[in-house]
Amino acid sequence: MATEQFEDLVETFAFLDDWEDRYRHVIDMGKAMPALEDALKVPATKVDGCASQVWLVPAPEDGTFHFRGDSDAMIVRGLIAVLGALYDGVPLNDLHSIDARAELGRLGLNDHLSAQRSNGLRAMVERIRETPVG
Repeated sequence: MATEQFEDLVETFAFLDDWEDRYRHVIDMGKAMPALEDALKVPATKVDGCASQVWLVPAPEDGTFHFRGDSDAMIVRGLIAVLGALYDGVPLNDLHSIDARAELGRLGLNDHLSAQRSNGLRAMVERIRETPVG
């Protein structure tokens, strides 16, 4: 149950020949994201369990999940953008039914991220899943 934006990303990854190209694409996605205001980079929005500094700010609106995020590491900013493709615009009632591990596995991320980055990605997914849906 992926968004159209995530399906487009899966197609892009299939088109790219090797992991280095995919890695660069993820970094470019992060560069294209707007920066999070410093006022939102507070302990309450910081994601524990990441090697880098990561902030996620859920912003549900009209029953739909939206969020903003930032990191001090470019690859992690890119991973936040990937999570945006997976989750942004999803109805709140469907937020917990997304199998992030399986969906991200379609991109091959499970095989190409370091253990620390994988743990951080899991921590970001958990933070998203903590968003109240009711």
